[in-house]
Amino acid sequence: MSKGRFKIANTAFFGVTAVTADTRHSFPRHTHDAFGIGIIRRGAQKSLSGRGLVEAGPGDIITVNPGEVHDGAPIGDHGRFWQMLYLLPETIAAATLDITDGGRGTFEFEHPVIRDARLAERFQRFFATTTAETGTLLKGETDLLALVASVLQPRATTVAAKSASIRRAAILLDDDPARPVTLGELAQDAGLGKFQLLRAFVRQTGFTPHAYQIQRRIDMARRLIDAGSPLAEAAVASGFADQSHLTRAFVQRYGLTPGAYAAAVH
Repeated sequence: MSKGRFKIANTAFFGVTAVTADTRHSFPRHTHDAFGIGIIRRGAQKSLSGRGLVEAGPGDIITVNPGEVHDGAPIGDHGRFWQMLYLLPETIAAATLDITDGGRGTFEFEHPVIRDARLAERFQRFFATTTAETGTLLKGETDLLALVASVLQPRATTVAAKSASIRRAAILLDDDPARPVTLGELAQDAGLGKFQLLRAFVRQTGFTPHAYQIQRRIDMARRLIDAGSPLAEAAVASGFADQSHLTRAFVQRYGLTPGAYAAAVH
């Protein structure tokens, strides 16, 4: 079980969720389906992502892009305290349309750690506005656009595409995460040997096939929980043996239980 405190809150703004965490938990590789931007308020952490190995300390802004494989571990024995905002891709898309005056393109958070006192102040201002019990939507919308405009950048480089064989294997897991699949079946579908598949899958996705499947099952369970499914039903429907199996995987990756997550979003 994670050692720490987590709080999740939906906000008055569509597609924006606020999370605070005070924890010593070490997170294994995982992904989010949203853009994440936050600030380390106390302590420090190190993390490895598709954008490199980085360290962040007090006052540093941290970011993650949707689908970006990353982990995170505290530096030192006292853990770290951070505040995060997770923004759905459609929320970011709407913001970038305004920012670019109707321009289209692919945008991303370019830097996983940003040391900028003015940006940190801007983030804290918006976080305070969006988590306040009372506040003006006008101010919040203004602060959100200012924050996004400060950090989001057009994607400068094309993300390397998965090879056709690995793409087929990933799609097999994406289409039905709950279905039991063997490494041999994935390898046969990809037209590779099992060891070839394993090595190429890790290289191109950042996950072993099993870890990738577990991540997709957690994503599925989270969507079912969002829709109001009971935890036990969400666990079985998404391919876990039972609710306790889902709980272990959920806590390991996100630091809180599915029950705590459900209580926060409903």
